[in-house]
Amino acid sequence: MTAPDPDGLLAEQLLRLTRRVHRIQKRHLEHRDLGITPAQSRLLRTLAHYGSPPRMADLAERLEVVPRAVTTLVDGLEAAGKVRRVPDPANRRVIRIELTDDGRAALRELRGARRSAAEEILAPLTDEQRTVLGGLLDTLIDGPGADTGEGRRTA
Repeated sequence: MTAPDPDGLLAEQLLRLTRRVHRIQKRHLEHRDLGITPAQSRLLRTLAHYGSPPRMADLAERLEVVPRAVTTLVDGLEAAGKVRRVPDPANRRVIRIELTDDGRAALRELRGARRSAAEEILAPLTDEQRTVLGGLLDTLIDGPGADTGEGRRTA
């Protein structure tokens, strides 16, 4: 008889939690009827972190996807009026992606949907448990030494 694998169990729990988070976030997005997929939502959130409009290659690198995937996402968001392609002022051959006013409004709605989903997911936890969980997740995401709170991710 083999001994239980505690690390395997933890990995499975993390995967199950990740799937649950995605399902709940997707449901909250659908209730807001934004017509934005979770992947498009991620691109909008990423785009909002740039100080100036990034190139598609920059977005692909940040999202850790192939450039073609970003092109497809941008095409859909551009058709919906959430982003637009603009020429780089320093190099006409370079195209940059910027949020439109509709895109910024959608981003506000998306943040609300994420907050609602987080409240639903974290509802069973006390404030103290949430703090401990945040510290544990920081350590797992950023590695040792992340317990200072400096590595907290907001996207």
